[in-house]
Amino acid sequence: MKGLPRIRLEKRLDTPRWLNIAAPVLSVVAALAVIAVLFLVVGVNPLVAYGRIFTGAFGSLYGLSETVTKAIPLMLAGVGLAVAFRARVYNIGAEGQLLVGAICATAVALFAPGVPDPLRLPTMFVAGALGGALWGLVPALLKARLRIDEVLTSLMMVYIASELVNHLVYGPWKGPTEWGFPYTDKFPLSAQLPRLGVTRIHYPTLLLGLLAAVLANVFIRRTRWGFEIRVTGENPEAARYAGMNYLRTAVLVMAISGALAGLAGVGEVAGIHYRLRYPQGISPGYGFTAIIVAWLARLSPLGVILTSFLIGGLLVGGDAIQIALGLPSATVYVFNGVILLFVLAGDLFTRYWVRLEFPGRAVPVPGVRPETEEAV
Repeated sequence: MKGLPRIRLEKRLDTPRWLNIAAPVLSVVAALAVIAVLFLVVGVNPLVAYGRIFTGAFGSLYGLSETVTKAIPLMLAGVGLAVAFRARVYNIGAEGQLLVGAICATAVALFAPGVPDPLRLPTMFVAGALGGALWGLVPALLKARLRIDEVLTSLMMVYIASELVNHLVYGPWKGPTEWGFPYTDKFPLSAQLPRLGVTRIHYPTLLLGLLAAVLANVFIRRTRWGFEIRVTGENPEAARYAGMNYLRTAVLVMAISGALAGLAGVGEVAGIHYRLRYPQGISPGYGFTAIIVAWLARLSPLGVILTSFLIGGLLVGGDAIQIALGLPSATVYVFNGVILLFVLAGDLFTRYWVRLEFPGRAVPVPGVRPETEEAV
């Protein structure tokens, strides 16, 4: 309407280092403030709730071990998503790739008698990674060849993977020894990952996640392919002008992202459940939560190590307040949604100036070229 101000976004030519550090911290603080208001609305003291979350996640050895356990799939999937998002390939389907990785690992564990016992677990990890990578390649090829939005296709493939798991555990793979429950038979000992003491921490997968974060960081920062990924993400037009192959970049990052999510699925069935279960029994949304992990880490693979631990603690603490304060199970999803919104907003402010523009009184910001402006 004429006379009303408009909000304009003007791309920053340079982002101060302090802003890159402060933005995610302030985003989380703002999200926690909003969540505190929601606690007040439902009649819960926010200080009590946050105290329960902290003590539930970090206040005991059991809570700490559960936090690490939940951080493992978030770390693997989060590192893969950080790589994909760096190239502006928005993989929203890590949940489906995780489930496919779990399916492939189960096939090796239960239906590959020719695999020697010492090689069974390594073969399960290879199969899970390949399954997740292939599942991720479909949206990448559709994006690169047909310009079909990868957000939509990768998300749709989550539901396909979920129904495939349901078909298997309710149908041909349903275990005769599981008393009618939608599970496969239990994995043999050669297909079970060792745990740390009496905890549920399957430490081989934890070490794999830490190694993946380090290697992904080196890959992004020190290799030619990593350079192409960074350029494609920061300026796709410049990447095309320089002759960089977008199809190759999209396929590469989606394969890496899908493979790491598939490894997370292997860890869940071989390290936690020792069988394939219905989809929510394998993953209560780890693939979706890993999106928050990646953005909160500012798409840094090394940063994912810290943010996966923090979000894992939030998941454990959310379970604690459900029991202690009688809050519904959806509380954790509210946490995740609010945090994601504020983290994305914080990322926006690090890349753009935001100003109100009044008719007839537009004042250009020094150092900003007109062609970089975007009106909303």
